Amino acid sequence: MLDANLKTQLKAYLERVVRRIQITASVNDSPKSKEMLELLHDVQSVSSRISVVESRDDGERAPSFALTSPGHDISLRFAGLPMGHEFTSLVLALLQVGGHPPKLEQAIIDQVRELDGEFTFETYFSQSCQNCPEVVQALNLMAVLNPGIKHVAIDGAVFQQEVDARQVMSVPTIYLNGQVFGQGRMGVEEIVARLDTGAAAREAKKLSAEAPFDVLIVGGGPAGAAAAVYAARKGIRTGVAAERFGGQVLDTMGIENFISVPHTEGPKLAQALETHVRENEVKIMNLQRAEELNAEHGMLTVRMEGGATLRAKSVILSTGARWRQMGVPGEEIYRNKGVAYCPHCDGPLFKGKDVAVIGGGNSGVEAAIDLAGIVRHVTLIEFDTKLRADEVLQRKLRSLPNVKILVSARTTEVKGDGQKVTGLVYEDRVSGEHHTIRLEGIFVQIGLLPNTEWLKGTLDLSPRGEIVVDAHGQTSLPGVFAAGDCTTTPYKQIIIAAGEGAKAALSAFDHLIRSSAPSAAEAVVLEAQAA
Repeated sequence: MLDANLKTQLKAYLERVVRRIQITASVNDSPKSKEMLELLHDVQSVSSRISVVESRDDGERAPSFALTSPGHDISLRFAGLPMGHEFTSLVLALLQVGGHPPKLEQAIIDQVRELDGEFTFETYFSQSCQNCPEVVQALNLMAVLNPGIKHVAIDGAVFQQEVDARQVMSVPTIYLNGQVFGQGRMGVEEIVARLDTGAAAREAKKLSAEAPFDVLIVGGGPAGAAAAVYAARKGIRTGVAAERFGGQVLDTMGIENFISVPHTEGPKLAQALETHVRENEVKIMNLQRAEELNAEHGMLTVRMEGGATLRAKSVILSTGARWRQMGVPGEEIYRNKGVAYCPHCDGPLFKGKDVAVIGGGNSGVEAAIDLAGIVRHVTLIEFDTKLRADEVLQRKLRSLPNVKILVSARTTEVKGDGQKVTGLVYEDRVSGEHHTIRLEGIFVQIGLLPNTEWLKGTLDLSPRGEIVVDAHGQTSLPGVFAAGDCTTTPYKQIIIAAGEGAKAALSAFDHLIRSSAPSAAEAVVLEAQAA
């Protein structure tokens, strides 16, 4: 199962284990059970501290395996094969069950340990989902820290009947005590905040008491991270308030155009960005979504949805963008019930089914190509008279036998049975006729919208809602700068956002120097005093 190189790397990691790990494998006669046992015996072979025992008819999902340590009350289980993106989750779980300390702030560790109650979590993941590992790893760690927390990570592709019965159409989907707890990327801080209902108010009070920042950066994507590093290196007090550090990068599968890095994946780059920022003296404030910007009494203030108010001498807005929605009847009703925005994450859940991809640009065509290898049939729907994707992608798409391309087509409605998507209606823009396609999944890939609604009436915005900036990243409000995909800067690319973030930080620093310099009259007085 594991090649020699991977075994060597795993052995090096597991040398950090300080206590015994017992793996209990619940198996049956299926091929997947055989694969899982092969994986577990490979893991066992690289560490003398790991033992594997087999169990049949024990009432657990099969194939699955539990990780625990003798003398410790830990309930942590993987159902299926934690390979692909989830192999890292397995390695971390082994380290943490084996006593290796987690890389987490002590305050968060204490908060997890102090949670009172019985919490049984189940997370459905797919091996190709780049968002799933953060959820799986967060809940695994919480299960290690608190005996009242139990977690099972379930590979939806292996337990397809269970996925269908629960109508799971988006990963990660998290259940708590049998009820849906959440969907999408979620870290330890966010999960704890939802369980500890008083945490948000305490955090808001604490943040509001912070001294004013020289530079406050709103948003933690590539632009925000670059701005934070450049500002901190100037020796000024720097803060980053972010809803989720990494931004859109977290939802990006493969990155092959970040110069000097031939290939990486979004979550890896996001982690590298955060690590780089944390190496500098930057105050990072997660789970913070801005809702109002004001300038009063020579100070800028940013109010957050959670109630905190942060003060700063200058502000850099790097709030990024989000997937554009179709805006048709039924889309919101069936979001995560067949309407999806991430083919890499949710594609495996539609194995053998009929789906549509909305959008004929590079993202849409790439999504259709990827899905064609999983689903039964893909219908690609493009509003324009022709596809806009690169020619090489179009040739690949047209070579696939299970893909149909519709151009000059406008989606007008998402159909469903009250629980899941059953089809969509589109208008032929040439004939004006309406047609219904029966399908079970719709993947929307029609571009991005800037996260700037909260700034209307405060700053100058373009007709597209982008923040208008000059060559220095300056906005229409003195002391406020902006960078990245939320601005009028052309070409929405990671490397461009990072560069614009650095420029905005340098501009903010220049603004602080100029605004703190004494006036001509003050200079005369200072010279006289010095004399």
